[in-house]
Amino acid sequence: MTGRMIEFDTEGALATGYLATPDAATGPGVVVLHAWWGLTEPFRQVCDRLAEAGFVALAPDLYRGETAITVEEAEALGTALDGELERVRGDIRGALRFLRQNGATSPADGRGAFGFVAFSLGGAYALDMSVNLAEEIAAVVTFYTTYPGLDYRRAKATYLCHFAEDDPYESAESVAAMEQALRTGEKQAIFYTYPGTTHWFFEANRPDAYEAAAALAWERTIAFLNAELRR
Repeated sequence: MTGRMIEFDTEGALATGYLATPDAATGPGVVVLHAWWGLTEPFRQVCDRLAEAGFVALAPDLYRGETAITVEEAEALGTALDGELERVRGDIRGALRFLRQNGATSPADGRGAFGFVAFSLGGAYALDMSVNLAEEIAAVVTFYTTYPGLDYRRAKATYLCHFAEDDPYESAESVAAMEQALRTGEKQAIFYTYPGTTHWFFEANRPDAYEAAAALAWERTIAFLNAELRR
């Protein structure tokens, strides 16, 4: 497995991201979308772990070099990013295009080429792109993210959604609304809620939130991606 920062084209402009490739240098392509902290070490580690499992993983730096340490800093960066939706979509399209041109493979059944593994803020963009770029997205994994306002009928992806039991950012009502939205769109979706966990439970650098449930969530994530992207 090798991992490194790269530059890639986003329809005329350059963006940066972290690319991790398996020893075979080829495999199903996965885009990792970071939480509101920015492209920090935990999300680069997700790419590394995906590469160790045989995937070609790329995490675009949606903040273009900025990161946050405090919740207040993260909220400010996330709010600013919300005003750049088309630029963010362009970065994600560029990441998908880079994967397509650099060793990422597609499912044999033609259901779409790529998967997402996305966290919180990044999860909202993954869900958005699963609808707006439906032909290219076969699998979406989100951690502590809801987006019930989307019309999922156009999407062709299958969804795996991980949630914390005690989450001040994602209420049980929002999770239920998200599940209903996917059901209305006739999408295949698996929802897991992890008892005793809080928001950020997957991120090992958050000592206030990290839980052993992360290991189970990861096991489920890899099994799901293998099922959906290696057909």
